[in-house]
Amino acid sequence: MASSAGDPLLSGAAGDGRRRFVPSTIRLKTSVWSELGGAVGDLGTYIPIVLALSLASHLDLGTTLIFTALYNFATGLLFGIPMPVQPMKSIAAVALSSAHLTIPQIMSAGLAVAAILLFLGVTGLMTNLYRLLPLPVVRGVQLSQGLSFAFTAVKYIRYVQDFSRSSSASTSVPRPLLGLDGLVLALAALLFIILATGSGDDEDVNRDGTNRRRRSCSRVPAALIVFVLGLVLCFVRDPSILQGLRFGPAPLGLVKITWDDFKIGFWEGAVPQLPLSVLNSVIAVCKLSSDLFPERAELSPARVSVSVGLMNFVGCWFGAMPCCHGAGGLAGQYRFGGRSGASVVFLAIGKLALGLVFGNSFVTILGQFPIGILGVMLLFSGIELAMASRDMGSKEESFVMLVCAGVSLTGSSAALGFISGIVLYLLLRLRDLDWDIRGLLGRWGAGRRQSTNKANENGAGDA
Repeated sequence: MASSAGDPLLSGAAGDGRRRFVPSTIRLKTSVWSELGGAVGDLGTYIPIVLALSLASHLDLGTTLIFTALYNFATGLLFGIPMPVQPMKSIAAVALSSAHLTIPQIMSAGLAVAAILLFLGVTGLMTNLYRLLPLPVVRGVQLSQGLSFAFTAVKYIRYVQDFSRSSSASTSVPRPLLGLDGLVLALAALLFIILATGSGDDEDVNRDGTNRRRRSCSRVPAALIVFVLGLVLCFVRDPSILQGLRFGPAPLGLVKITWDDFKIGFWEGAVPQLPLSVLNSVIAVCKLSSDLFPERAELSPARVSVSVGLMNFVGCWFGAMPCCHGAGGLAGQYRFGGRSGASVVFLAIGKLALGLVFGNSFVTILGQFPIGILGVMLLFSGIELAMASRDMGSKEESFVMLVCAGVSLTGSSAALGFISGIVLYLLLRLRDLDWDIRGLLGRWGAGRRQSTNKANENGAGDA
């Protein structure tokens, strides 16, 4: 673990003095540049969803930036890891589909999910569920989510996107080879990240098991460099976006929600979102955090569940996009260098500044961001999440995991894959139990035969 002495911003007596006033959860575990790189590691998921909702559903981007910044501050301080804050994907998908939920209905869906997760967390039911779930099923959910991210990322890279209709609205038009959002640019970003970060391991290991060198992610903030390049290209692609910028935050106001809005939001948005929030936003996040940070105490599923509930009970009333945590976001921020809560605190500072300075007009800048670059960042997040499933120790565990992941991907439903995985796991356990029952029946039958033979012998002796 890198010390503060290796960081020019925290060196000497002055650095030691400053560290005493910094909460332990946001103290740097590596370098400032590494944590900054991790801060933008989740934007490949965040930007397409909020951009699509801003364009198609008139979501207030400025309000969402401000509230998600506050969420990032809180989670960085509370959890001490690069805990992501992501838009609720199922609600976003429904809002951008033919159902086309209104803003009050989107907020109603977020409040409904928040209430249920808050109840599960406060009562301890979420902790019990976490302890009871088989590991192969959890790994199957993680694998399916990771591969889903990777498939979406490849579409972003290969095809032109239309985010005014959906966050995953790939057209059939191939991305041009050259240009400021061309295929060559995306491939160049991909190669740069691979050369800078390798496979994402903290250390490169020789074949004899010895450590060869520290990976360069802590020295080269690859994701940060690529993201800044994308921002610069926004203004190069369309210099006129400067004229569309308006300074100052968006005015806050309460969203008026009717009973009809709540009913539609609950059935259309909350019901499909709830399984994903329970599985990916709480259970998979807790398991992945213990994999990525084995030196830390395991995250409490109850705390994570309560965190999601409280976030949305605050922000949804003001029109901020319903948000949750996510294993994919955690994997992405870890992949690009995030090792402490400082990573998401840096991200919070950036979001807060943009939300306060530009407000909702910042959508004009994001509308010109090279989508191919977002696809590259999302690709690494998905791969990092999928690789968490590599610890299955037996063929049976791998079988359950792959069936769960396969059903989730083909059915486009984490809940369907989860149910399939649970049923398969129980059937395999029942098969093992069946052999024990046969053994008991065999021993019981042998005992009965011995008793019968003994009774016959006694009867013959009496005769």
